[in-house]
Amino acid sequence: MTNILEIKHLTKTFSDNIAVDGISFNVPQGKCFGLLGPNGAGKTTTIEMMEGIIKPTSGEIRYSGRTIDSLYRQEVGIQFQHTAIQDFLTVKETLVMFSKFYEQTIAIEEMIETCSLESILDRDTRKLSGGQRQRLLLALAILNDPKIVFLDEPTTGLDPQARRNFWQLVNRIKQQNKTVLLTTHYMDEAESLCDEIVIMDQGKIIEQGTPHALLEQNFDGVMVSLPKQVDEALKAAGFDFQLNNHRVEIATNTVEKTVRDLLEKNISINSMQVRSPNLEDLFIKLTGHQLRG
Repeated sequence: MTNILEIKHLTKTFSDNIAVDGISFNVPQGKCFGLLGPNGAGKTTTIEMMEGIIKPTSGEIRYSGRTIDSLYRQEVGIQFQHTAIQDFLTVKETLVMFSKFYEQTIAIEEMIETCSLESILDRDTRKLSGGQRQRLLLALAILNDPKIVFLDEPTTGLDPQARRNFWQLVNRIKQQNKTVLLTTHYMDEAESLCDEIVIMDQGKIIEQGTPHALLEQNFDGVMVSLPKQVDEALKAAGFDFQLNNHRVEIATNTVEKTVRDLLEKNISINSMQVRSPNLEDLFIKLTGHQLRG
């Protein structure tokens, strides 16, 4: 598999703070690569170095085998977490204006179809919903026909339906053999879209690989989930469990025995749920806190 980006011993320091601490990984071409971590983990700084916005303190970023240069910016597309759009323009006028910034662009009609903008072309950008705005920002990010598309928490604040509509657009981009580099706080999003992930905490990589492989490596069985109210009883009975939102969860590969043990200790199993482990569970196991903390 060809790697389009190679990150080698990348470090970034600000005064005496080490934001990124000597990390290395490869991004394969034509895949969706997820960079995950809580606020302060170093992922935003890492992304900004990969985008060419800030320079590393040390280390190397290689693009298609060469050091990133001025041509690199013509071959990447970026959807920032917060992007200002010119007021008093329609969606179509905005696309036309941004197309003037690049030497090479995809036909605007193709962008309209790819990002499902047909119904809002004549709408003032100030009157777009959250999902409509993100679709427009995605179109602007891929207008120059980039080989790599950076998406920085693109669905934050969107309702569940708008998020899933956006996922469909990302999958369309992947089908065009473009590489997508995604940061997100939503674990279902990472599991749905990402072929490979890197999990960061405190400036270091603590795990990397495919979501499926990482879950298989770290879990053997399922999660038994109970209401949080039983946490003190679980502690007193010596159960090993973790907190996840408003639930307490026990990892087990013998559900029947776990249920028997709970009942023997007079712990209620009302509202008990059994589910497969996910990336949120993995992050809690590795770091002791939730990814979206």
